[in-house]
Amino acid sequence: MKFLIIRFSSIGDIVLTTPVIRCLKQQVADAEVHYLTKKSFGGILSSNPYIDKVHLLAEDWNNMIGELTNEQFDYIIDLHHNLRTSRVKKALKVKSYSFNKLNMEKWLLTALKIDLLPHVHIVDRYLDTLKDFGVINDGRGLDYFIPQQDVVPPDHLPTSHQLGFIGIVTGAALATKKLPVEKLKQLCTLIKHPIILLGGPEDSADAEQIAAVDNVKIYNACGKFNLNESADLVRKAKLIITHDTGLMHIAAAFKKPVISIWGNTIPGFGMDAYFGTYEVQNTKHEVKNLYCRPCSKIGYRRCPQGHFLCMQKQDIPAIAAEAMQLLSKKS
Repeated sequence: MKFLIIRFSSIGDIVLTTPVIRCLKQQVADAEVHYLTKKSFGGILSSNPYIDKVHLLAEDWNNMIGELTNEQFDYIIDLHHNLRTSRVKKALKVKSYSFNKLNMEKWLLTALKIDLLPHVHIVDRYLDTLKDFGVINDGRGLDYFIPQQDVVPPDHLPTSHQLGFIGIVTGAALATKKLPVEKLKQLCTLIKHPIILLGGPEDSADAEQIAAVDNVKIYNACGKFNLNESADLVRKAKLIITHDTGLMHIAAAFKKPVISIWGNTIPGFGMDAYFGTYEVQNTKHEVKNLYCRPCSKIGYRRCPQGHFLCMQKQDIPAIAAEAMQLLSKKS
């Protein structure tokens, strides 16, 4: 049987689909698994041994549909479920299974604070699309495979960090999901251990301000490494402190202890760090009982209320103390 899995974006969402890929490939006899995603995210999947072929969302829509039609898929597993995936399904004319995005339930929670969410992790909701094929969750958590050319040599890091470091993810897709720079500075000041700041080029300017707290203890890696290289730094870290962002899920794929910090979004949306049946330290810091939280299932460029209490009231000393306690357990 030939399957096409569709998830266009983004980093974390694609990583969260990896149990579907693995379980489908390993549990359905003779399954041939293809995956359609955006070109910018193809590198996340290019080394996944459970995928037979990666297809990229092309600017030439007709040409892309022609190539997909020629593959003669038996089934489509739609893990994005939007207008574009509907167009693909309509064009290919094969049986499809789509996951429930729970948009109404999320709207009720963000707009009216009525919680009707099932409190089931999105990984299990993704896997529900495979029930008809007898596929079950194997409990092995997420996958992330790094191509050999993207493994970061030790000497590409400062000598002070080559024996171990804490990874701190400085950014997030939207501002209301990340700590203000001053809070991150405070966190880095309180942690008495080498730190690598992780993020993309868009996070580099803020990270430079944070690193200036102590340029020996703190190494700013933001924008200096590609995504797979940054994932390798996550793999090399002793633990990861992160916002609700893609690198949190990559850390979970490598079974790294995770300290996650939540702003306008909540773990209750079902997208917190996922370890399957593995027992890994996974603590979540959130300011509870705020009348305005959660205010969005994704986030905003700025706090809609203007006060940003969900991040301004985070207990930074407690987060730093927890990180140091985790380090002492690992040593």
